[in-house]
Amino acid sequence: MNSIFQKIIFALFLFLSVLNFAQVKISGKVTFKNKGIAEVNVTLKDTYDGATTGANGSFSFETSEKGAQKLTFSHVKYYEIEKEINIDDKDQTINAEVKEQINEIDAVVVSAGSIEASDKKRATALLTPIDIYTTAGANGQISSALNFLPGVQKVGETEGLFVRGGTGTESKIFMDGSLISNYFSSSVPGIAGRDRFNTSLFKGNIFSSGGYSALYGQALSGALMLESVDLPDQSSYDFGVSPIFFNGSFQKLSNNKNSSYGASVGYSNLNLMKEVLNFNTDFIDAPQGFNGDMNFRLKTNSGGFIKYYGMFDTNTMGVKNESLEPNYDFALVKLKGKNTYHNLSFKQKFGKYLLNAGTSYSYNQSDLKFSTENKNVESGQSQVLNDGNYINFKAVIDRKINKISALRGGFELNYTREKLNFGEINKNYRDLISAAFVETDLGFSNHLSAKIGLRAENSSYLNKTNIAPRFALAYRLAKDWTTSFAYGLFFQNPESKYINTSAKLDFQQSQHFIFQVQRSTEGRSLRFEAFYKKYDELIKTQNIVPNTEQNQQVQAAFNNDGYGFAKGLEVFWRDKKTFENIDYWISYSFLDSKRDFLNYPFSLKPNFASEHTISAVAKRFIPKWKTGINLSYTYAKGRPYYDIITKEINDENVNYPRTQGKLKDYNALNLSFNYLPNLGKKDAKAFTIFVLSVSNVLGNKNVYGYNFSQNGLRRSAVVPPVNTFVFVGMFISFGVDKTQDAINNNL
Repeated sequence: MNSIFQKIIFALFLFLSVLNFAQVKISGKVTFKNKGIAEVNVTLKDTYDGATTGANGSFSFETSEKGAQKLTFSHVKYYEIEKEINIDDKDQTINAEVKEQINEIDAVVVSAGSIEASDKKRATALLTPIDIYTTAGANGQISSALNFLPGVQKVGETEGLFVRGGTGTESKIFMDGSLISNYFSSSVPGIAGRDRFNTSLFKGNIFSSGGYSALYGQALSGALMLESVDLPDQSSYDFGVSPIFFNGSFQKLSNNKNSSYGASVGYSNLNLMKEVLNFNTDFIDAPQGFNGDMNFRLKTNSGGFIKYYGMFDTNTMGVKNESLEPNYDFALVKLKGKNTYHNLSFKQKFGKYLLNAGTSYSYNQSDLKFSTENKNVESGQSQVLNDGNYINFKAVIDRKINKISALRGGFELNYTREKLNFGEINKNYRDLISAAFVETDLGFSNHLSAKIGLRAENSSYLNKTNIAPRFALAYRLAKDWTTSFAYGLFFQNPESKYINTSAKLDFQQSQHFIFQVQRSTEGRSLRFEAFYKKYDELIKTQNIVPNTEQNQQVQAAFNNDGYGFAKGLEVFWRDKKTFENIDYWISYSFLDSKRDFLNYPFSLKPNFASEHTISAVAKRFIPKWKTGINLSYTYAKGRPYYDIITKEINDENVNYPRTQGKLKDYNALNLSFNYLPNLGKKDAKAFTIFVLSVSNVLGNKNVYGYNFSQNGLRRSAVVPPVNTFVFVGMFISFGVDKTQDAINNNL
């Protein structure tokens, strides 16, 4: 393994030393209403030569291309434009004026005169940090903001993206192409972990709720592809403070603007808010955590780009619940968690080829201690200790075939080593998943395109290999109407937490069939999407090593006889034009799903799947008041719940539902305000934003599920830690005025 990585690293540095052809400098400025626009991608069409505009809209890059060329200017907020240029031996200055369009969460953004079947064009969402920070109820978290989009289920008791009838672990998250193995923080049963990654770290993302590219695997439901920021516009310092946290960060840009480095540190503690608000959860140790990160970014002399990001965090909490068993007063659980993550990526053009390579490493430890309390005496302590090491490496080579087609291919290595200690179980799990993939974009005309891909994977633990075809087709029906179809076969290893006894297992698999119709005009977007998912080879489990009082039962996989399906219809409407200065969207999801998997005795509606989900989001910024007002609302039909136990019948262990029912409907109205006091002030040295956010304003008592006693006669509701949560915070930036961005994006 070491020799392979040494060869790869040597090859990368060898590529950096390749001599360049004679190059010509292309520079200019991109503006909107006479104001420079940052983050515009400027590219020579059908090549990999280009640059991204800086804070004032300026750009420059060098190219060895000659003759008649087309220069494209693209940005998620503006319509893409093209300019014809002729490149000879002289440097050129090309300026462009762009036109604003609907953006942020459009599923399909159609470029004038062309159509693509790519993940980006068919994506469920293209979110910017401002989108996320200004969605009331999202609490600044990417995963929470996605809950307001079609296809994503609202599941409050555990972390993860529950997409179209899939579990939270069936959607994977990637950073600059590399897998993030532990995106969410460690937590205790019944309380969802939070995003570990700062939203401002990413300049955007692509969220696919199905039928995604062959470049990604090991996910039965969906993929979230996060793209980290490149070089900052200028050096800056940021500071944030609230009753529950404080943090500080800086970014230092070099004088030649070819490199930067930065770091941040933060501390959070919920103890004060626990005293102020009426919490449902009895925290004997209030949740608290410490985190820090660092980064560097480097633009090489040959036009390549290297990015590094590293972070660590620790978190602790303790919870006391009334015991469901008659011999004890309370059940206690305490958590100590720690995590570190490192990501290194490299991008470089070599003639007509573009190389994207990256590697990531993650270490995660979760230490849970369960105990009971009776008459103020604690006893019966047991420990669940889980350590995990994860390494991912990925390389992709991309080449243009002609003006409208491209070919790409590569390989990926994903190594996992986990240790679990719990009662009679002492597990040492190792697996190396090796993958190779190839994919082509085929442009047949300005109205028709296709993406065809193939991915193959091998698991050293399962000793199995799979081959997964992927296909997508896009067609323009009329000027503003587009349609697309996607099919894919997807494989995923059984979750390692269920591999607790010896069993001959195989890959789990799902098939996706997706049909989409989209109408997009300036300021408005309407999308209809129908889907069908078929599941096969899902794992079946039985309970082992029960901890009676805490009801902690380890489940062990014993075969792949599970199956299921999910089908539904989704509607998404976004309007930024009808009402002056108001941006709003409405989404509706219908889901019909059944599964026979895990410890389900037969095919049942999953306890994480709601049949009907409606979300609405509205945003308005009022310059006169220097204030942004944001509203969001979510309704979800009550999910089913089950009390499934294992019973020995005729010398055979059999699972059956002792109790089942349906939860009350979920309702939550959220509200947030953003106040910018320095708006309009000249020569201000600091740029401040005050935030007031209220989640579940009406105080609805939502229920996520139930815990049951061993005999099934008693139960307790799984509820949010607090019905209504109030957040107040202040964020200050020194060096960069971000207020105009807030206005432009309807903060």
